[in-house]
Amino acid sequence: MNHATSPGRSRPVTQEDVARAVGVSRTLVSFAFRGAPGVSAEMRQTILEAATQLGYRHNAVAADLASKRASAIGLFLLDLRNEVYTDIFQGVREAVGEGRNRLILSVSHSTGGIDREPANSLIEARVGIIIAATFLDTDARVRELAASVPVVNVARRVAGVDSVYSDDWAGAAAATDHLISLGHARVAHLTATAYDGHEERRRSYAATMHNAGFAPEVVSADSYTQQAAERAAAVLLKRQDRPTAVFAHNDEMALGVREAAYAAGLSVPEDLSIVGYDNSRISQLHGIDLTSVDLQARELGRGAGAAALNRLAFPDAPTVDESSTPRLIVRNSTARR
Repeated sequence: MNHATSPGRSRPVTQEDVARAVGVSRTLVSFAFRGAPGVSAEMRQTILEAATQLGYRHNAVAADLASKRASAIGLFLLDLRNEVYTDIFQGVREAVGEGRNRLILSVSHSTGGIDREPANSLIEARVGIIIAATFLDTDARVRELAASVPVVNVARRVAGVDSVYSDDWAGAAAATDHLISLGHARVAHLTATAYDGHEERRRSYAATMHNAGFAPEVVSADSYTQQAAERAAAVLLKRQDRPTAVFAHNDEMALGVREAAYAAGLSVPEDLSIVGYDNSRISQLHGIDLTSVDLQARELGRGAGAAALNRLAFPDAPTVDESSTPRLIVRNSTARR
């Protein structure tokens, strides 16, 4: 129900009122609000201005129900504290633009385990599609969800479901090869609990170490956050045979390693080289200068937004499987052993 009222009115303003004020049909007013073809830009602007003057508020949910076609786009973000998800959000917004597709945001309550409530809340909001960045859940569960509402995965590939992602195998190999080329033989990989779609970096790191003739060492924190990484790294760096380099799953975890190193009296990169992943803005700050793998998060967001719009327009279109190649950005957190 539309609860907007114009001054002096005791009932909500309707599309009939707007149509009467402009001197057009209610159908034309409806088309104007939905951005449907058949309404000139000048007439649409006239209708919208009249609606604003009357105090009319368009009820997009009711319009979707009437048309029997959901237009809202749900965006699930794993962690707003991690800048990579902010960049993805910006990219999605740029792709979706100011059209008729509302963007409804839902953020996970936890980065340490499976959290299905945010996705369920988007379904309850009657979104037409969910852009997921990124679900900590099994591929089977993501496919199950996509069977009820279309899903576009960002920074993760799920076979049979629209996916816009960066090649994690190539990115992790580049990071590990970089450390090996600097003479590091004891390179640890700091990650967190393994989930489908979040293991490619670990696997690539292990394969690259094996191929170079070195033993891989995977250390798992209890979540993908800076605080969890700092706790795990504090234990790792106290060892007599501590690693001389750490490749972290993301920049946030790399910063946790950096804090643990300084707390242990180690200098970066003289005593410990660190590589992150994401190329977040904080990694580029002077004094941090973190070597990191750039997965081009904003571009991934744009690609996911475009894929979502295409899926809404063409429900039976072939599955999107769009991969891009990340790039290692070398800064001052790594040095020759």
